[in-house]
Amino acid sequence: MSFIWSSLLGLLLLVPLLVLVYVLMQRKRRNIVARSGFGLVQTSNTGDVRRHFPALIFLFGVTILLFSLARPQATVALPKYEGTVILVFDVSGSMAAEDIEPTRMEAAKAVATDFVDGQPADVRIGVVAFSDGGLSVQSPDVNREGTLATIERLVPRRGTSLGNGVLVALNTIAVDAGDPPIIDTSNLSTADDELAAPQGWYPSAVIVLFSDGESNAPPDPLTVTDLAVDLGVRIYTIGVGSKEGITIEVEGMNIHTQMDDALLSQIAETSGGQFYFAGDKTELRKIYNDLEPTLSIKPEDLELTSLLAGLSILVFLLGGALSLLWFGRVL
Repeated sequence: MSFIWSSLLGLLLLVPLLVLVYVLMQRKRRNIVARSGFGLVQTSNTGDVRRHFPALIFLFGVTILLFSLARPQATVALPKYEGTVILVFDVSGSMAAEDIEPTRMEAAKAVATDFVDGQPADVRIGVVAFSDGGLSVQSPDVNREGTLATIERLVPRRGTSLGNGVLVALNTIAVDAGDPPIIDTSNLSTADDELAAPQGWYPSAVIVLFSDGESNAPPDPLTVTDLAVDLGVRIYTIGVGSKEGITIEVEGMNIHTQMDDALLSQIAETSGGQFYFAGDKTELRKIYNDLEPTLSIKPEDLELTSLLAGLSILVFLLGGALSLLWFGRVL
């Protein structure tokens, strides 16, 4: 047990002082009775002990109240639902394709909006966007309005580094837990051999990846997935696009783009997650059950001030009731 205002424990010195005052008052009372001539009336030992009992109860109540003023707190193990979800959005140029109406990007936003609305209030949600690099655009938070506004601002940009997006998400999870980043992604080139086994374990955190699965820049997304496995982080992939694909114009060039569901499925399966197709609303409903927050038992500092103050009031009431019942007065 610890105390927030430990200096106030000195007030407990008032307890022996109150005992002394009570003893002196009882001695004075006996002297008055003896001088008045009523001292010849003998009382039983039981009655004499019972006469002091309410005072002892009041003294106990005062002790508890003074003790509570120091604001004691105890470390207790409490069950708590917790969870962190990082939404990782592919904002590469191919996400402007219209093989899913109205576009892949807008379809991903719609699915993500429904997902955010369906999450429990205590689940913290962060947002990461990636094209040829990754950027954490919102740290994990329970503020749903801020999350939805961040999602709405996302627009397609240029190349694709799926691995970098997942890496930034893992960094975000680590930093949110109070740990250092897993790797510096600000200057990441090939770097697959630089992705050492990380330190940390985050089983209550998951990544939800919205992408068409195309990746044309390092690092290798499967290597990054292995890092997520080492961290205990599951990756749920949501494929946005069609298997047949579509030809789009990017910077004056015609490029055929199609969803790589094989890669997205492999990422999900390796990490213990699940692959979903953004166009299948029935399948997407399953994700809400898969991502239920984890019930964990964690030590937490609990302040006992109000509990002890309430207990002292009950003790005072008990002492007053007994005194009133036995002697017709409160004390």
